[in-house]
Amino acid sequence: MIRCEWAREGIEALRPHVSVFVIVDVLSFSTAVDIAVGRGALIYPFPLGDHEAARIAAEKVGAVAAAPKRAAGGQFSLSPASLRDLNPGDRLLLPSPNGSRLSLACGETPVLAGCLRNARAVAAKAWDLAGQGDIGLVPAGERWPGDTLRPAIEDLIGAGAIIDALGGEMTTEARVARDAWRSARPDLDTVIRDCLSGRELIERGFEIDVDLALDHEASAIAPMLRDGAYVTS
Repeated sequence: MIRCEWAREGIEALRPHVSVFVIVDVLSFSTAVDIAVGRGALIYPFPLGDHEAARIAAEKVGAVAAAPKRAAGGQFSLSPASLRDLNPGDRLLLPSPNGSRLSLACGETPVLAGCLRNARAVAAKAWDLAGQGDIGLVPAGERWPGDTLRPAIEDLIGAGAIIDALGGEMTTEARVARDAWRSARPDLDTVIRDCLSGRELIERGFEIDVDLALDHEASAIAPMLRDGAYVTS
């Protein structure tokens, strides 16, 4: 069975039922992880704002901490474009307010990072990991200032692309995500650029990150969380 529920609340709801989680944070954590892992780097997800824990973790694994916000000028950050110069074996602590936190909230259940770029590869790996068990898609969404969920349509569409590639029996929630993908696909570029997150990035000068996120099936990588880091599975 393929299941789909939103954000950290969704992880808690799905945890008793699934054998593998797929975290979908299209703009931009999952896209950043795909690009970095595709370069052979190791990406350590880390909750945004916990500076002392980040320092200790960086010393423990020998990782460099990325900037906590998107940065220009060659500094590694949550911007997928900034990670295109990573080298094989590089270790990077990547903080984010959504994708990183969700990755770390899944406990002992295997975790994949999925996006539009790697939908088919992630679907294939999810089936491999799940065996006869269920697969849980988790569109990350955003958080409003009061820490309530702000659904993000790009994550629903990204989850739907993976669900469409998975096929198989699915819950109604998963079917709605799949249908959102099928509806958006003919005009995907416009839909993603004109959604709230897409507009925010473009207005801030990070249109290249939207371009990279839109590169559907550009990647054959299925990043998997192993020993605290996303690596090639």
